[in-house]
Amino acid sequence: MEKPRQRYYSVIPPYILRRIIEKGSEHQRQYARHTLSHVHSLMGHNPVAARYPSAAAAGVVERAIYDAQNATTLPGKLVRKEGQAAGADVAVNEAYDYLGVTYDFYWRVFQRNSLDAKGLPLAGTVHYGTDYQNAFWNGEQMIFGDGDGEIFNRFTIAIDVVAHELTHGVTESEANLIYFEQAGALNESLSDVFGSLVKQFHLGQTAEQADWIIGAGLLAAAIKGKGLRSMAMPGSAYDDPVLGKDPQPADMSAFVRTREDNGGVHLNSGIPNRAFYLAAIALGGHAWEQAGAIWYNALCDGHLRQNADFAAFARLTVKHAGERFTDKEANAVEHAWREVGVLS
Repeated sequence: MEKPRQRYYSVIPPYILRRIIEKGSEHQRQYARHTLSHVHSLMGHNPVAARYPSAAAAGVVERAIYDAQNATTLPGKLVRKEGQAAGADVAVNEAYDYLGVTYDFYWRVFQRNSLDAKGLPLAGTVHYGTDYQNAFWNGEQMIFGDGDGEIFNRFTIAIDVVAHELTHGVTESEANLIYFEQAGALNESLSDVFGSLVKQFHLGQTAEQADWIIGAGLLAAAIKGKGLRSMAMPGSAYDDPVLGKDPQPADMSAFVRTREDNGGVHLNSGIPNRAFYLAAIALGGHAWEQAGAIWYNALCDGHLRQNADFAAFARLTVKHAGERFTDKEANAVEHAWREVGVLS
């Protein structure tokens, strides 16, 4: 199988959509089938999105929110630009606010000026398609569906999902990891890590206080689940008659080998996710101050190869833990990777 380069990163993995097609009601299957078909149609196309003519000054976010009005033409109608007051549309307000919180996190914690570190303006389009069961980053901007209200709520509802998708832009800028097998799963995990950290930063939570759930609030009330993924306990996020049981592995002994989902990128990301969770709990305090800084340095130091596997990234985190902090932190990070079976 050719190792694909990726520009489109969807929140909902294909195995969830296929499960809905298999087990959902007639209209749920229709929406899921349409969404899955649409995601496949995007692959290989160059994104077309709105951009401001010039980058914003360092530390100053520049946002624009558009309304697709249930069409799929981007970017849609401009409905809120930087500095304008909130309106009555909840999805517009959430997209605007959460793009800003994500920018603020990267600037205040890592002094990073937007996703590309060069002041990239942040654009988002809401009300994409009809009952569209996904949200995605297309290499240029965020796009949010409204969900169907039965399986998924609106896709602007979860701040960590917004930050997850935006972080694909950071990873693409720094390492451009191949979206295949372990490198692709590492790409997904990095988005979960920083998506969770943005939520924790926004809420002022310590590692112990955080829920470590990706997408809390995204599943509709009738669905039996807490969110899309659990970083603390991969495989436990949901167990529902329609969605099935969360299939993520928690360690290398259960590593999934598959040709689907680009070699299981959304499945096997549970392994490095749990390693980060274990390191953050061991180090304590606000997770972005130590564990997050270590992971960020490993992503951005220029030594992460595009085809890196879990072990290569793990060794980089141990190295940066020792260089930035002490042997104590390095040992805690190494132990986390050993516990999930990545390092022996």
